[in-house]
Amino acid sequence: MKKQNFDSLFVPTYKRDGAPIVKGKGSWLYDADDKKYLDFGSGIAVNALGHAHPALTSAIKKQAAKVIHSSNLYFSQAQIDLAAHLLKNSFGDKLFFCNSGTEANEAAIKFARKKASGTAGKYHVLSFTQGFHGRTYGALSATPQEKFHAGFKPLLEGFHCSELNDIKAAKKILDSHKFAAVIIEPLQGEGGVNPVSTEFLKFLREYTEKNSIALIFDEIQCGMGRTGTLWNYQQHKVVPDMMTLAKPIGGGLPLGVVICSENFSSALSPGDHGTTFGGNPVACALGYEVLKIVSAKPFLKEVQQKGSYLKKKLTVLKKEVSGIEDIRGAGLLIGVQMKEDPVTVVHECKSKGLLVVKAGRNTIRFMPPLTVSTSEIDKAVAIFKSVISKK
Repeated sequence: MKKQNFDSLFVPTYKRDGAPIVKGKGSWLYDADDKKYLDFGSGIAVNALGHAHPALTSAIKKQAAKVIHSSNLYFSQAQIDLAAHLLKNSFGDKLFFCNSGTEANEAAIKFARKKASGTAGKYHVLSFTQGFHGRTYGALSATPQEKFHAGFKPLLEGFHCSELNDIKAAKKILDSHKFAAVIIEPLQGEGGVNPVSTEFLKFLREYTEKNSIALIFDEIQCGMGRTGTLWNYQQHKVVPDMMTLAKPIGGGLPLGVVICSENFSSALSPGDHGTTFGGNPVACALGYEVLKIVSAKPFLKEVQQKGSYLKKKLTVLKKEVSGIEDIRGAGLLIGVQMKEDPVTVVHECKSKGLLVVKAGRNTIRFMPPLTVSTSEIDKAVAIFKSVISKK
């Protein structure tokens, strides 16, 4: 297509180039110039079932023919179905639907502070280095990365940061204030695909339980089968008080969730929080289909196998080239830490037909659809190798 300046239409919050994406099928995307891309970004971990999955396209048509929106002044059958299935397949007693990950984290922080509001000064929130929880002010204040703060200060009062996986440092900060909540990604995504140790999570669980502090697991990126179990907390055998979800749960439409234990959901009353669009019936209908497919044990076993296959291929590549520092992650959320800023590598991968996503300072995320084939993994690694071998 004729080259156009699409940037003239939008507030410059993203750096984008190339022809617009116009269609997708499985693990592939196609642009208006009919160039195809192997999608190992999955819309930033959203498209768990790839593109144009028949169960999702059918669910959209069926639900849209019934009702697209009715508001949260009334019950929606699609909401009820998804809520029941989510609670059945998690630790939760009740849940709250919203529109996005940042909204889910905002809600969880509010719920924790409401629960703690009977104790004077008990409003502080602890998060951890390189964590990412969103871009609205509460979630941004819980995101201890200066690059997201620049130009937007002052942030909200009462937010603190501690070193990830450092029990001594975390205890020192926790002992110094009255905390309402601790929020953590059990496997960090945007911050660089950084694993959290089971020992550290167990410490946080014991401390927060003893001191009546909400332990919030942000599984917006690492949940919904992405790491080979339905929820990442299951791999650590550490159960939080609240868990926030988004990205894949809506099947590609905006949907966020806060799953709560009764101890925290009981602190809320009508009017304490709300959302006009949260839990949209079409998004919930999609979410039900995604959860039904992803939660099946054979499906999750395949994710584990394909994740191990991808990690092994990348580990072999690390020995063959000089630019890779480390390979880490779980399931189909794999981070390749480069020795230099990989922004050029990401761009050149795109030019060769592979979409990957930068994370943290120098890490590239490989997040293909959970339905990816091993032959597609082979092709992705081959393209990646061809790019970094020139460095």
